[in-house]
Amino acid sequence: MHIRSLFYFIGEALKSIARNGWMSVASIAVVAITLLILGSFMVLNYNVTLITEDVKEQVQIVLYVDEEASGEDRLKLQQKLVGHPQMEEVRFVSRDEALERLKRQLGDRSYLVEGYEGEDNPLRDSYELRTKIPEDIAIVAGEIKEYPGVDYVDYGSGVVEPLFQFTGVVRWMGLIFMAGLAVTAVFLIAHTIRLTVYIRRKEIMIMKYVGATDWFIRWPFVFEGLILGFIGAVIPIIIIYYGYNTAVAWAQTNIYFVSLVSPEDIIEEMVKVLLPLGVILGVLGSSISVRRFLKV
Repeated sequence: MHIRSLFYFIGEALKSIARNGWMSVASIAVVAITLLILGSFMVLNYNVTLITEDVKEQVQIVLYVDEEASGEDRLKLQQKLVGHPQMEEVRFVSRDEALERLKRQLGDRSYLVEGYEGEDNPLRDSYELRTKIPEDIAIVAGEIKEYPGVDYVDYGSGVVEPLFQFTGVVRWMGLIFMAGLAVTAVFLIAHTIRLTVYIRRKEIMIMKYVGATDWFIRWPFVFEGLILGFIGAVIPIIIIYYGYNTAVAWAQTNIYFVSLVSPEDIIEEMVKVLLPLGVILGVLGSSISVRRFLKV
């Protein structure tokens, strides 16, 4: 494509956008609204994924050592835990360290546990364990409770399993919903641009009759779809950026204990996903829509 032809096609595309003002606005609005919904759900999905990963990192097994276990059993227990193929982290917590933790948690009321140091310490030695795959925590807990020197194992049974099931369902629902929105976007954009092309069908036929090639006729529509898709993608990116910034500022003040994806990461993902998607959908919509009118 020559530079002169390129400028001609872009100029024709801009003239067409201006000439079909309300139709162009409608096309941009369809792209913007569809990508805004898609982008908003992507933001929600990113944050649900982050929160899920944070929850998984906090899930752990606490293994309490039998007070009557011999030194040999304790050594075997440690070796078996460290050598377990599904174990990510094995941390021994002595009864003295556990008491110090309890004091810090009690804060101003730490005096309640004064006098329980040394032999009077009622707490037990334990191991804090993390599995490589958090969802396998129940299986691993069932295995290690049979190890020598184990008193009992606690991993939040009855709470962890439903939590993992819920987060899994949320993730799959998010992916399915986003895929559905993408398909809907293709349909709506193609249909809207088809209306624009339909209005100009006589112009296309005349150009075809006087000898214009298919691509010479098609290129202005391709650029028109590209421009409409680009503008339609920029609008939701701006809305999501400022809207998410406001939401994060509110969350940091009111629900500061919840981790959220940073606005910088969100806008980077939106630019990488929504901008190319808007342009591609606009170009595809124009190409598909103009094809039928080239068959004259």
